Amino acid sequence: MTLFSSPTCAMSHSVRFVLHEKAIVADIEYYDPANPPEDLLELNPTGISPTLVERDLVLYDSRIIMEYLDERFPHPPLHQMDPVSRANARMLIKRIDQDWYQLLDEILFSGEKKSARAKKMLKESLLSSAPIFAARPFFMSDEFSLIDCALAPLLWRLPMIGIDVSTPNEAITQYAERIFRRPAFKRSLSDAEKDMAQLPK
Repeated sequence: MTLFSSPTCAMSHSVRFVLHEKAIVADIEYYDPANPPEDLLELNPTGISPTLVERDLVLYDSRIIMEYLDERFPHPPLHQMDPVSRANARMLIKRIDQDWYQLLDEILFSGEKKSARAKKMLKESLLSSAPIFAARPFFMSDEFSLIDCALAPLLWRLPMIGIDVSTPNEAITQYAERIFRRPAFKRSLSDAEKDMAQLPK
């Protein structure tokens, strides 16, 4: 199994987090998405990051890869087993992608004016969700799940883009530090990502 991954892509980071959380043995090939290697282009002509290759299987959507890894290596499970809970988790990840990751992309890849607007919207949206972060140990769950794997890379990048989500009860900060202390999260960081923020002590 090989994962082709950008060293800075948040979606790729989510997949690497899942790999390490489940202790899956895989080669991680870091590359520049602006100049994908020929062997990757032969498998996936878009050169998009991340791309997972296992024998004849080629997957190149981060959320599909995360689901596949959880089903292919069922222990420890990162999805609850009943269909309703799994469907709700998928909807939550879709909302995170649409509401927060879309804004992160605008911040990172848009012009100054659009980026500033997106930064303000992302900060306000996260802060308005502070009660959700405070309510349970993990995001809308008592157990660590794929939702946390999806969310953690976004939170890790907040210091780099100048967003402070401190609140009086530090709900978001405490949630983030709980996730960042996990050994699998530390192992999931590329060298470039280690420079984006500081791991909690």
